[in-house]
Amino acid sequence: MSTGFYESDAAVEQYLLFHYGTSEQICPLLPEARTAYNFPVRCVSESLRHIKLERKTRALDLGCAVGRSSFELGRHFDEVASIDFSTRFIAAARQMQQQRTTTVRTHREGSAYDEVCLDLSPDLRTEHVRFESGDACNLRADLGSFDLVLMANLIDRLPDPALCLERLPGLISSGGWLVLTSPYTWLEEYTPRAKWLDGGGRGTLVALRERLEPDFRFHRAFDLPFLIREHRRKYQWSIAEASIWQRG
Repeated sequence: MSTGFYESDAAVEQYLLFHYGTSEQICPLLPEARTAYNFPVRCVSESLRHIKLERKTRALDLGCAVGRSSFELGRHFDEVASIDFSTRFIAAARQMQQQRTTTVRTHREGSAYDEVCLDLSPDLRTEHVRFESGDACNLRADLGSFDLVLMANLIDRLPDPALCLERLPGLISSGGWLVLTSPYTWLEEYTPRAKWLDGGGRGTLVALRERLEPDFRFHRAFDLPFLIREHRRKYQWSIAEASIWQRG
């Protein structure tokens, strides 16, 4: 299935801005739209409001993209493993980890671009976060177990999402947590129609419950809007559903 976009310069710059840009850098013209800003941080902070963490040893950010959620998980866990299929995304995350700053081009309109400087917040620790490229449908066997796994906007970009879900009981410690977010944008470009987890039209959350129970207990679900800039006057404004599950 198609993965080419996520290895392109355009995708790397777009996602670096999505993860690390300020609200003004992402959306300079319409302050009202900025409520959907800072999605990678909110995936962690708003989910943890609903979770009582008994253990804070290890977390996995599966589908970490360029890494901002990983660093946010690092506020709460002793160790964070971060995996993405895109080697370009992993390289960008490591560069941000090492240099704490980068410069990207943002599309203004037509052939016009602006350069913006993106910085990692000085209060974020990074030395206990480890980035690696990997396939969420074929993870290496020696990852170990985790107290929390975050899968942010990943399942509808996998060629076989059910196969990925099958691995989760072996990755999450008893009593640990799974956080899934997705706008459920199922496309044959990424996932064959026969592999869509849309519950046969009943909804993705229904399909997730059927796949995850009884290994996981459904805890709660809530909406998380997000905003991805294409150019200064055009955006992807979407609403992901976040669902929280506890390992039995």
